[in-house]
Parts: sequence; C-alpha cells; structure tokens
Amino acid sequence: MPTLTPLLLALADLTEAEPRAAAQATADILRAAANTHSFAPAPRSVLDEEIKAAALGANALPCAALVAQAAAFLPWQASPAAALQPGHLAASKAVVTLISPEGPIHAPDLRFGLFYQAPGVYYPLHAHEAAETYTLLAGTAPWQAGGTRRVLGPGDSIYHPPQMPHAMRAGPEGFLAMWRWSGDIGFDSYRMLPDPEATGL
Repeated sequence: MPTLTPLLLALADLTEAEPRAAAQATADILRAAANTHSFAPAPRSVLDEEIKAAALGANALPCAALVAQAAAFLPWQASPAAALQPGHLAASKAVVTLISPEGPIHAPDLRFGLFYQAPGVYYPLHAHEAAETYTLLAGTAPWQAGGTRRVLGPGDSIYHPPQMPHAMRAGPEGFLAMWRWSGDIGFDSYRMLPDPEATGL
C-alpha cells in the first residue's frame, strides 16, 4: 500500500466538500495519488512533536490522527515565502506541500498541502494572487479575511479570493490545517501588508 493512502483519501474527502471546481480537481488528484504514489521517509522537523500533539489532541478531526501516523513521510519545511515573512513567524510554522508543479504529486496549476502554526503565534496580514482555502483539522484560530473576522475550529473552512488580505492567530493548542491554492499559484505576488496588530512583533 502506498505510504500515505489513508491520509490522502481522508484529505480528498474533505477537499471535495468545497463547492469549487479547483477543489474537485484537487480531490481527484489526491485519490489517484493515494493508490499509486509512495513517499520516501522525510527528515524530522523541529516542530514535529508540536505537530503530533495538535494532531492527536482532543480538539481535532479524526483524520488529524492520520497526520501524526504519517509523520515519518511528511516533509515539513519552511514556507517558500518564508524569506518575505517576519523572522519569528518563519520559525513558528511549517508547511507540507503535497501537490504542486514541483511535486511530489505533480499538478501544473494547483498547490495543496498541510500547514501548522504554533500556539499563540500571529501570522500578520498578507495577500497573494492565488485563490486559497484553509480547512482546520485540529486546534482553533481567530481569523481575518478581508473585513470578516471569525474563529475557526476543526472542520471549518475559509476561502480567500485573489488578493484578499488575511491574517490568523493560532489558539492555545496551535492549529493544523490543510490548504489549497488555485489560479495564479506563483509566489511572485505574495506580500506582507501593513498590520496594526503586528506592531512590535
């Protein structure tokens, strides 16, 4: 059995619940990869234990436990945009990219993966041309998307149209999420924005 089969199938089910064509395309790619794609063991992340604790915590979807079970094969790393972000932020979050033009699961016009942000850490306002959806798998996060503010919990999703300013703060357990990009998925448009809440960070 390919190494991430249960996780990829569970993520496909969640992704398919989003009523957008790009989400359905992403779910189809995940299901195909679940039956064919094996991942090599990945180097450990400095945040591995925190990620596992969030995934196995009481405030999590059942599929979050599959992230912990697959930890040895998930290549957690800094975001490709880390150089543009405040230094404290780059050290307090981690990303796994499962689908992208660069692989490991190839798609020319989509990006998809997992995201972890440590407890209490604030990711200041930023924007990019890619359309983006986050779905929380574990933990909570007060979230700002344009003029909307809400607290997300396990199973909640939020959609950012292209160039919508957004920011999020991890709750006391941190949070684990899946994320999806479509449209212009390059990083050239990524930018941090002025944010009064980020003063002093």
